[in-house]
Amino acid sequence: MSFAEKLKVLMGELDLSQSKLSDLTGIGKSSISQYLSGKNEPSKDRKKEIARKLGVQEDYFDTFETAATVQHDGVFNLPVTLAAKLMGKSKEWVKQGLRDGVFPWGYAVKLTNWSYFISSVKFTEYTGIKVPLKLESEG
Repeated sequence: MSFAEKLKVLMGELDLSQSKLSDLTGIGKSSISQYLSGKNEPSKDRKKEIARKLGVQEDYFDTFETAATVQHDGVFNLPVTLAAKLMGKSKEWVKQGLRDGVFPWGYAVKLTNWSYFISSVKFTEYTGIKVPLKLESEG
């Protein structure tokens, strides 16, 4: 997936407009428009900065599609969309449960926007659902 595509998906998940993204990152609206159209791509440092401001891994825009990002201690932040898919529920259902604090395996924090963390280890402990570390080839 290209930088532009990943940025569009992330903005959709965080319910961010180009204007909100500009305010949050300090990057001009015209630059953001060019990033989203694929006309230009930011430097590696700027990609890291955007990722940090949006609450995702610094290498989010430079990594391949994986089910999750492994941290040094073996625990990783399970993406909301994958948790929802594994549970057979909607993404919004999972997000609302995290916001309401009803799931013991994750939490939500509201700053300008909601940010979510789902512990891969706790998710498996409480739900009994194993989390895949790699996506299977489709095709």
